[in-house]
Amino acid sequence: MTKDMTKGAILPSLIGFTVPLILGNLLQLTYNAVDSMIVGRYVGKEALAAVGTSNPLMTLVLLFTNGICLGAGILVSFHYGAKETETLKRQVSTGMLAGIVFSLAVGVIISIFAGSILSLLRADAAIVPMASGYLRIIMMGLAASFLYNYLASMLRAMGDSRSPLYFLGISAVLNIAGDLFLVVGLKLGILGAALSTIICEGLSALFCWIYIYRRIPELRLGKRWLVFDKSLLKTTLSYGIVSALQQSTVQLGKLAVQAFVNTLGVNSTAAFNATNRMDDYAMVPEQNLAHGMSSVMAQNVGAHRSDRVKKVFRYGICLELSFGILVGILLFFGAGWIMSLFSKDPEVISEGVKYLHLIAFMYPLPALTNGIQGYFRGTGDLKVTLYSSMVNMGVRVLCCYILMFRLGFGFEAIPWSYFAGWIAMMTAEVPVLAVRIRRTGS
Repeated sequence: MTKDMTKGAILPSLIGFTVPLILGNLLQLTYNAVDSMIVGRYVGKEALAAVGTSNPLMTLVLLFTNGICLGAGILVSFHYGAKETETLKRQVSTGMLAGIVFSLAVGVIISIFAGSILSLLRADAAIVPMASGYLRIIMMGLAASFLYNYLASMLRAMGDSRSPLYFLGISAVLNIAGDLFLVVGLKLGILGAALSTIICEGLSALFCWIYIYRRIPELRLGKRWLVFDKSLLKTTLSYGIVSALQQSTVQLGKLAVQAFVNTLGVNSTAAFNATNRMDDYAMVPEQNLAHGMSSVMAQNVGAHRSDRVKKVFRYGICLELSFGILVGILLFFGAGWIMSLFSKDPEVISEGVKYLHLIAFMYPLPALTNGIQGYFRGTGDLKVTLYSSMVNMGVRVLCCYILMFRLGFGFEAIPWSYFAGWIAMMTAEVPVLAVRIRRTGS
């Protein structure tokens, strides 16, 4: 159910809100990782490389649409905290309609040009047909994916982070079963994995919609779901697009790195796919804690509770650092076992282990940058998050190119370039944060 987070103890509210976010993303990553595991072990390393090659582009599109959801969610949190129910309803319907139209258009465009885009990313010619087929099917379900993430964002903006977790859990179980049936049973290869994914995303959206209709009075809009308020569109776009650009900037950096890795051969591409999955797992607590901070802060900003905003930030940073250190320890000591889950090839495993051993020591840095970004999002200043993300990705890509192609670091150039990007990001964020806190007291 929805929750007013402008009252009561802050730390329990922050933790209680964030834990379902973390569990939800872990579930989502788990069934994404299961796709890779099943494809890699039952279809082959070429198929694993094909999924890995298409994954950054697919994720870029999903992150852009999710950025729209995140931006709209911040506005809904402001209205919910300020008790502006009528504006909240129009905000929800306007954002949903705009997002669905955008998702349908992007899905069609990517489907048409999938092969050409993958070739531009310097994907191995042998896996382009396989990867483009996978990508086209995923894009067919983009609107359903957006709808689930949008409805889930609206629930979270109103303090309910548990319900989306339940729907996603059901979907994850069904997706794993679908992978086994379509990929292993019917031998449909990576196309079966893609079909399973979009079917389960559609089910998640349906479950979320039914729950909202039955249990959330504020979002029981009926025909008002079709209300498109032009007066709110500009604000919605300003928050949604900046947030989407910030999310997409990160993925564009990954796409560039993916293109560099593709030149190293299939073994490196497969290893990069596997380590990317582990990076995603490692970042989940940090990123979702930042999202939790943003939601709790945004409600309190709407209620003009600046004293609580400052406390949320302090608690959040402490939790971020704790997660970063813990995850680094786990990945360092479990690197070999983790890589063996994705591949039987010793060269793939060796490349991945080197990467994980290096990156494990660096995770406290993104913990800090995520916490700071959570503060800026929660207080409505998304331009800072976009600027600092652009700095991060620019430095990351440049360093990766220099280390990989000029200094001969090979695959090990990737974690060192990430380290340089995070340092640059903190250099951009911290002075702005210090000035903001000094001026506002929050």
